[in-house]
Amino acid sequence: MRLGVMYDRDLPPEQLVPFARALDETSVHDLWVVEDLGWTGGISAAATALAATSRLRVGIGITPAPLRNPALLAMELGNLARLHPGRLAAGIGHGVGDWMRQVGAAVPSPLSLLDETITSVRALLRGERVTLDGKEVHLDGVSLVHPPIVVPPVLAGVKGPRSLALSGRVADGTILPEGIAPADLPGYVSRIGGGPGHELVVFAYLGLGGETEATRAAVAGQAGFLGVAPEQVAVAGGTPAEAAAHVKQLWAAGAATVAVRPLGADPLGQVKALLTAL
Repeated sequence: MRLGVMYDRDLPPEQLVPFARALDETSVHDLWVVEDLGWTGGISAAATALAATSRLRVGIGITPAPLRNPALLAMELGNLARLHPGRLAAGIGHGVGDWMRQVGAAVPSPLSLLDETITSVRALLRGERVTLDGKEVHLDGVSLVHPPIVVPPVLAGVKGPRSLALSGRVADGTILPEGIAPADLPGYVSRIGGGPGHELVVFAYLGLGGETEATRAAVAGQAGFLGVAPEQVAVAGGTPAEAAAHVKQLWAAGAATVAVRPLGADPLGQVKALLTAL
């Protein structure tokens, strides 16, 4: 059972280094960085966090496949994995449809693109020479000159039924978005399938001290993303003990890693309070 912390996209990029260093001195296992349109780039954020720390695993949650040529993505991930062996986890997803259309990157077959991207990136990171003439990905004898010695896990950040099943077939793990309740998690696990070692990472909102404006705004936006009513969006909130109980329930329901996303003021203070309760 692993505990991660997300560096929220609304926090200034220049605060990432002190945030990461502070987490590195705790018992937290992971720091997760994000890549959302208009905010920050996941690769550069991960590189910065890895260079600023010595212990944490840094997860990228997530790079949109339509924005990343798989050869270039494998080069970037391979470089980070060589520099920081055993400390990288790479998430790849469809990308938010509206954002992909906004930048002219929408594709006819998002499911095929994700399948072919994850499959080829994993093969390249294993040091293989890849030739693939797929629906969306086309590679002709591509390989990495410096493949990683410790191959990082490649996880699919997905939520739909077909995408979940795809993740179970082709990825090393699955990343589920914020707001999924512990009681609903077994249904996601059954859709994913996956073999031994398939890591389930669950993002979870952390909002200590009761409902705040930041919590309400996050829940409202996520309800639309998940296609559920706001009251169905789960939050690890209330007292530190109540938030810790929520995290434990997610672990018990099948999550290998729970990555909390602190909402509102004092994110590090909230994380430390949660750790004490856990």
